[in-house]
Parts: sequence; C-alpha cells; structure tokens
Amino acid sequence: MTPMRQRAGRAAMAAVWMTAAAVGVARAQDAPRPAEAVVVTGSLHERATVEAPYAIGSVDRDVLRVAGPLVNLSEALARVPGLVVNNRSNYAQDLQISSRGFGARAGFGVRGIRLYADGIPASGPDGQGQVAHFDLAGAERVEVLRGPFSVLYGNSSGGVIALVGAAVRRSEVEAGLDVGSAGLRQWRVGVARRWEGGLSLQAGVSRFETDGVRPHSAARRDLANARLSWADDDDRVVLLASHLDQPAQDPLGLSRAQFEADPGQTTPQALLFDTRKTARQTQLGASWRHRFADGLLRETRLAAYGGRRAVTQFLAIAPATQANARHGGGVVDFDRDYHGAEWRARLATGALDLQFGAALDAQRDDRRGRENFTGPAAAPQLGVVGALRRDEANEARSTDVFAQAEWAPQAALALTAGVRSGRLRLQADDRFLGNGDDSGRLDFRYTNPVLGLRWMPRPGLALHASVARGHESPTLGEVAYRPAGGGGLNAELRAQTSRQAEAGAKLRGARWGLDLVAFEARVADEIGVATNAGGRSSFRNTGRTLRRGAELAGHWQPAAAWRLALAATWLDARYRDAFLACAGIPCAAPSVVVPAGNRVAGTQRASGFAEAAWRDAAWGEWGIEWRGMARTAVNDANSDFAPGHAVMALRWRKAWTVSPGLQMELLARLDNVLDRVHVGSVVVGDANGRFFEPGAPRSALLALRLTGF
Repeated sequence: MTPMRQRAGRAAMAAVWMTAAAVGVARAQDAPRPAEAVVVTGSLHERATVEAPYAIGSVDRDVLRVAGPLVNLSEALARVPGLVVNNRSNYAQDLQISSRGFGARAGFGVRGIRLYADGIPASGPDGQGQVAHFDLAGAERVEVLRGPFSVLYGNSSGGVIALVGAAVRRSEVEAGLDVGSAGLRQWRVGVARRWEGGLSLQAGVSRFETDGVRPHSAARRDLANARLSWADDDDRVVLLASHLDQPAQDPLGLSRAQFEADPGQTTPQALLFDTRKTARQTQLGASWRHRFADGLLRETRLAAYGGRRAVTQFLAIAPATQANARHGGGVVDFDRDYHGAEWRARLATGALDLQFGAALDAQRDDRRGRENFTGPAAAPQLGVVGALRRDEANEARSTDVFAQAEWAPQAALALTAGVRSGRLRLQADDRFLGNGDDSGRLDFRYTNPVLGLRWMPRPGLALHASVARGHESPTLGEVAYRPAGGGGLNAELRAQTSRQAEAGAKLRGARWGLDLVAFEARVADEIGVATNAGGRSSFRNTGRTLRRGAELAGHWQPAAAWRLALAATWLDARYRDAFLACAGIPCAAPSVVVPAGNRVAGTQRASGFAEAAWRDAAWGEWGIEWRGMARTAVNDANSDFAPGHAVMALRWRKAWTVSPGLQMELLARLDNVLDRVHVGSVVVGDANGRFFEPGAPRSALLALRLTGF
C-alpha cells in the first residue's frame, strides 16, 4: 500500500471517530422521539431494542433499499458493530461473515453463526450455512444478535442473523431494474395482495447477472419467493416457498505477489481448470401460531420446513494430486435433502414469563467426488467431469429442548435465564470402498445456559449484562478425515466450547441514541487444520483462544433533514496456547510453531462504519458513507496480513408520485469513490497461499423502482 493510500485510509478512519465523538456529545433537543426498532430474536416476544437485555442490531427496510441492489447482506450489515460481512466479489463462494471473531476462519460458506430466513434455519445441524437465498427485496428488517444470548439458538451460535419478511400492509405491485458497473444488471417483480378475512400474499421473482470485477467471475442468480399468510384475532398461519438457481465462475484468490502485481487479475489455475460452481435450492415451510385469550398458557407455535439443495463445484486440483488412491477428486457434487420442525409454548403469570419448546433439524447429503479431467495423462482435458472417486451418504441430525424465562418484579428491572440442551449426530456411509472405508458415526452433546439482567434506572437509559456457555461442533467436512490417515471419521476431534460475558448500556434521547458493549469470550478446544495432503484436509483441536472487545453504535439527528450514524468495533482475538500448523502443501504433519499470543486467523483489530445523510422533499436524499477495517491475519502463523483499508461511497435517492396510483423511485450509488485498491476478503489459511480476494474498484449503480397500488 502506498503512503498516499495509507494517509487516505487514516483520514477516512479519522472521520469515523470524529462522527463517534459527535454522537457521544449529542444532547437531546426538542423534537419527536424517533421510532425505536422492534426485534424478536432472542426474546420471548416482540420488544424495543432498548428493552432487550443483550447486544442486538436491526437494519430496517429503508436502509436495505438504499444500501445497494438488494443482492448481498454485505451491502447493509456494516452498520452493525461486532459483525464483519465481507463481499468476496465471488459468487461461487458465499459471503464471509463473523461475529466477534466467531466464524472468521470459515474457508467457505458461513459457520459459527446461526442463520434464519422467516424463521427457517439457513444453517445446517452441523453449523454450516449459506445466505445466497435471502430475499432482501422482500425483507422488513434483518436482526443481528451478538453475544451470550445467541447460545439459545443451539450448536454453533457465536451470533444470530435473522431475516424478517415484510408484512403486507396494502395491495401493490413493484417492478425494479438495476444496472451498474462490471456488467451488473437485475430485474425484479414483486406483488403484495390483501384480501378480506385476513388473507395476504407476497411474492417476488428476480434475475441478477454480473460479468464480475475480475476475469472469470461472472455469475447469475435467479430467485423466487412466496409468502401466503392468514390471520385472525387468535391464529396466524404462514406458508413459505423459495427457489434459488445460481451458476457462478470462481476466479480464486491471489497470492501476495499476484495481488501486488495486478489486483485485477485472475489466477491462471482458475482459467486452466475452469473453476466454477452451480447451486440450486428449493424449500418449503409452514408455521402456525395460536394465542389464548386468558389463562396461564398464552401462546403456542409450530413450524416445519423441508427442502433440497444441489451443488456442483469444479476445483483447481491437478491430475497428479488426484493420482493418490485416497483422493476424492476435483469435482464436488452433492444433493442435500434437509428438514426440521420446532414447537414452542409460552406461559405468563404476574411478573413471570416462560417459553419452552423442542426442535429437530436433519440433513442428508448424497455426496460424490469425481475427477476434473478426462483423456490421456500426457494431454488431459481439464475442467470436465471425469471418473468417480467418492460416493457416500453424509447425515447430520440434531435434537434440542430449550426454555427461557423472564422475571420482571418491577418495570425497570428484569432477570432473564435460559438453557438449551441438545444432541448432534454426524454419520457417514461410504459406498466407494476402493480408497478405504470412511464410514463412521460421532455424537456430540451440549447444554448451553445463559443468564441476563436488564435495569432501566430512568427513561432512556438501560443497563444490561449477561453470561453464557456456548458450543460449536465440528462440521461434517471437518470430521471427514483422520490426521494420521486411515478410514473412518475423525473421532479425536472435539467440539469447541466457550464461556461468554458482556455488559453494556443503551441510551436514548429525543434526537439521538447510543449503544455501548464490552465483551469477553474464552474458548476451549478451538478447531484448526491438522494436515493437508493428497487433497484431503484433516482438523484437530489447537487449544484455547481469548476474544475481548468493545462495540459502539450511535445515531444522531441534529436537524429534521439530517441523520448521522456510526458503528465501531474493537476486537482482540488471540490464541492462548502454542501449537503447530502447516507451512503449505503437501503437509503430512504440521511443523510451523504458532506461538501463544498470535491473532486468530481471519480477524482484525478494528472496523468501523459512518454515515451522514440529508433529506429534502425537492432534492431527495443525499448520503455519504465510510467503511474502514484494520489489517486481517490470513493464517494462524500470522505470516502475512491483508492490509487495512477505508473506502467511501456516495448515494442519492428520490421518489416521485407519477399518478395517484403509481410511484417511482430512483437510486444512484457510487461505491469506492476514490477507487482504492484493497483486499475485500481473505481465504483464511489457504494451503496454496492464495489468501487475497480483491475488493471491487470504483463502481456505479442506478436502480429504478416502480410501485403501483
């Protein structure tokens, strides 16, 4: 990074902290109090965020719609402290998401964080998840729960991200058209309809396409969602359906030398092997809620879901590597059937509120591995489907029971306690025995208690504290192979456990709000890579880690037309025990010493977001945004770091009433205004040293949205 870019990055980060100072000294002025966000995640019922005894953020519909083309959560969730959502600019890989450092080491997909879309889990029983099918255009808000209370969502819950669909308030039709840099184009049609008798429908279809910011990074996403609901005074029934079809090229990461030479290039291996991925997913869900007019039992809920996900991915693995008899091939091909159900009931009497229930989640993967070449060894054809090298059925099943109680002896004081106890079974049935029998079964059990306290000594001030014990099991992929070789699942790999604590304050004035949180998480048996040889990675427990930090979120409205917002995070995530790591591939035994005190791979010391917006009836809304991030450790050895960066964005939005029944809205955005070269995300611990995924250069977006009602 050049000195000029370093100075620009420091200047942008200085702007973040100057905004923080402005929010911190803001005083209440005479004005109507802005509406407080309402959340349901982590609570027994809907409540204002200031009343929740834990750290939670909510990004509403209006913010989602100005943050970008409504494709990726990374567009808007930088506004939530404690959360890092990196856009890889690579649709063959999901977003890189971590909460307080949990999930930072995920090489693909999302792990360490529980994901929900309209109450349906987007995380599998083993903790691996994806968010590509999230319908941001149809969302009312996205809620983000950090800290101890997230353990009430079961296995692998360092945090919770929950999308809540928009309620149908009136009958309308919306059409959208987006165009932008890198060949971005998207059309979208949505309909909302209300009928007498409590019946309503919301449905939408969209197609998104991009040529990509680097060669060989084009992608297409077709998405369809429908929500049919019926409600009366006592009951509410919701039926959900969604379908995703997303083929995408994979440009892979870049080495340090490649990134410094030309961050806009694509690694030659991606072109040689035509690396790519196709994902298709269809799911259905249903829920029923019944409220009782009086008595001890206040409410019961029942929800069920099921679906199928199919993935085919072509990897950049050389034919010579696949010559190993135990290699699984260079093409990943699986069909996943998944389903689940949850029942819960709520009791209330006097100052006591109690909720309890049970949940079942299961998945079955018919997983195949094939060679990514055909033809003679001297001149093979690469990037095609070759001979079968792996054929097995993988299953994950979790069963949980949970309870959460809140006792409020007075309006200003509330004590919350909860516990979730469950069992996770991981199982493999190997049907391809030419390279050994990798069948096996592992069971993990957990009991996660949490205790929280909220005290409101005066209106507009809430103090809260909570402690909990968490559990994160290995995934099916992590137990697949043994470090020492041989068949069967890795029975030596233990789940990592954590003890978490946080304390915070929430302040609200007539024109401003401020949330402050300090937290600590002590993790035992952190999971890391043990060996990487012959195309197989095995995992082991590396010891203890410590995560400490602080989070700040604020907003201030100095005048009716102005709005300022801030999110800032400080995180110190380090290994407490020394261990050995791999230096590269092949690695039959780790040899590099990782000393105690090294930074946990994939984490950064600080990140921040700041926004200033001005709105006028005649001129529309104008906004300026800053996003900054400190350097990121790319591996356990901390042998390299992705440099810190700060980028700026400008936006403008204006709405017109074309006719009494037709409204038009225009959104224009310019992201990375100064065209800063930066690393958007890292491939944590990449065995080939291709750690760096370049962030998007300066890019423009123009979105047209028409609404008829």
